[in-house]
Amino acid sequence: MRLLLISNSTNPGEPYLDYPKNNIRDFLGKKPVKALFIPYAAVTFSYETYEEKVNERFREIGHEVVSIHHYADPVAAVREAHAIVVGGGNTWKLLKTIRENNLIDVVREKVLSGTPYIGWSAGSNMACPTIKTTNDMAVVEPDSFNSFNLIPFQINPHYLDANPAGHAGETREQRIEEFIEVNPGIIVAGLREGCMFLLEKKTIKLIGKRKVRVFKKGQLPAELGTEDDLSFLLQ
Repeated sequence: MRLLLISNSTNPGEPYLDYPKNNIRDFLGKKPVKALFIPYAAVTFSYETYEEKVNERFREIGHEVVSIHHYADPVAAVREAHAIVVGGGNTWKLLKTIRENNLIDVVREKVLSGTPYIGWSAGSNMACPTIKTTNDMAVVEPDSFNSFNLIPFQINPHYLDANPAGHAGETREQRIEEFIEVNPGIIVAGLREGCMFLLEKKTIKLIGKRKVRVFKKGQLPAELGTEDDLSFLLQ
């Protein structure tokens, strides 16, 4: 199994998908790949617009995407895909549309068989057992919170340490602590922006200049970096 799970698409002041583009290039390899793109997280713009936005960056690195919405049979499109790319946006909308198109099992089977999977933000949430650690508002209601279940832990993308001045609500850490309190057997990885997980076979490593904050019930949160052993996340 090969996964590239990216926290965010864009760093401040940079073009869309600019900072992870070389990681995506290396992940897909030197041979040009036409990847299947799942744009269902888009809400305020069209799938066509999203597809072209992603393609602008992918073409820079010698690859290409084609959106699943062009196919009359989405299940068949997944089965024939050389790689699967799931973009960010609203995670609830993404999951609802994926489930309505009966794609959960077929994507899981395809990726477990070795097809490369790239996701950012909501697309990284989709690789988890559920989408319960997304940051997004539930603008729609899927029939289940269960997602692709490609990894045994949860990711919280865009993880923030800060509590802005004047903000009286819970911090991100407090929200995750609520999650592990009622889901005591599940680890949550707070993946800060500019960072990503690379999973190949049975190994996982962190890429990026910031550490990942790992939450597990009964333990203090751990700050782990690129040199640390993260294999426990896959157990």
